[in-house]
Amino acid sequence: MAGGGFTNAAGGGDFEAKITPIVIISCIMAATGGLMFGYDVGVSGGVTSMPPFLKKFFPEVYRKTVEEKGLDSNYCKYDNQGLQLFTSSLYLAGLTATFFASYTTRRLGRRLTMLIAVTNWTLTLILYAVPVFLSEIAPSRIRGALNILFQLNVTIGILFANLVNYGTNKIKGGWGWRLSLGLAGIPALLLTLGATLVVDTPNSLIERGRLEEGKAVLKKIRGTDNIEPEFLELVEASRVAKEVKHPFRNLLKRRNRPQLVISIALQIFQQFTGINAIMFYAPVLFNTLGFENDASLYSAVITGAVNVLSTIVSIYSVDKVGRRMLLLEAGVQMFLSQVVIAIILGIKVKDHSDDLSKGFAVLVVIMVCTFVSSFAWSWGPLGWLIPSETFPLETRSAGQSVTVCVNLLFTFVIAQAFLSMLCHFKFGIFLFFSGWVLIMSIFVLFLVPETKNVPIEEMTERVWKQHWFWKRFIEDDYVTNEKVAANGFDPASQL
Repeated sequence: MAGGGFTNAAGGGDFEAKITPIVIISCIMAATGGLMFGYDVGVSGGVTSMPPFLKKFFPEVYRKTVEEKGLDSNYCKYDNQGLQLFTSSLYLAGLTATFFASYTTRRLGRRLTMLIAVTNWTLTLILYAVPVFLSEIAPSRIRGALNILFQLNVTIGILFANLVNYGTNKIKGGWGWRLSLGLAGIPALLLTLGATLVVDTPNSLIERGRLEEGKAVLKKIRGTDNIEPEFLELVEASRVAKEVKHPFRNLLKRRNRPQLVISIALQIFQQFTGINAIMFYAPVLFNTLGFENDASLYSAVITGAVNVLSTIVSIYSVDKVGRRMLLLEAGVQMFLSQVVIAIILGIKVKDHSDDLSKGFAVLVVIMVCTFVSSFAWSWGPLGWLIPSETFPLETRSAGQSVTVCVNLLFTFVIAQAFLSMLCHFKFGIFLFFSGWVLIMSIFVLFLVPETKNVPIEEMTERVWKQHWFWKRFIEDDYVTNEKVAANGFDPASQL
């Protein structure tokens, strides 16, 4: 794993940095937080398709799907607000924790926050602390790949949940769903182990005034004694950050608008690709299309496996081809696959009957896998990577808090609304999501800059000041600040 004497070729701020075992191990252990999140995403969709679970908690859905099968529309048999709330409530509860996450990571550090997340079963803190930890500890040339380890673990968690659901569904006696839910403790134990083994980031230690400890950790993770230039830059970034007394208020300033707008947009767009609707409800969706229960769970396992393999593609390619290329290519692939699915369902699956032959059923699964694969190497990992690497230190905690809050809000919205939307839109639900994919691809084309191989603390100079649109926010703000320094307070600077 140790990578010899490579240096960080990052342009104006070149810092010597070897790929050390401690960086790799710390990133792998921290990324196990994704297992916990992914398992919760995958397990809910599986148990909600199991008849014993439905019979105990959602008898109305059980009646429509088992006892009176065929009376309701194929698209509407799972349309139940309570059933959707079972899946979405986790993310609604997580919204409250986002208001404390920024304070926790700044005061206690990234490492301790991850440990608190396990003991309190707080997925919000995992989504908050892990991406920031990974971005700060990794050398810039492999920052994307190491950050995506979090998303890889999310996909592994989903696949693990799908495999567990497939196995527990075969247990006689109707108690398999209990085992599915109970095994969520395994990812939590792994994250507990990981949080005790990793080192805290130099950025976090310096931010909390522990300069010598931060310098020692920086030497350890970079594998070299020549860390003075990077250390001084981190100290300067920390000094600037400490001058900001109100990070959330500072986040709204004009110079921080590019990062804020892009981060919020990425979270909204990520959910409106429709991916979580498919990941949450894959077995339910395949049941809706006429698959038997075992077949629907097995198909969910296939899509979960594709999800994992495609995320590995992203780890290899994100720091080579860049963020923008992956997002744009995936936009084309997701758009076409969803349109094909909509056409097949529109022709073959009616309200009270379906002519979905085995050949067309296989084609639908292939198209779903095509969609999932493109998301897994683009919007899935990059939706977390780009915000975590673009905010400056003085607003990083606040920015990540807003990012997680928006993501959880729209995850809740989609999880709560999807089955009802499927009932009312029918096959048109895939056209709805494909329309959003087109919009978000246009947004990326014009407004999302490339950030590969750029050190985090140099994003302003090398990314935002060079972008055709966003540079006006940075340049105008710096001009205003110079006027303020010369003439005193200028109210316009707060607009």
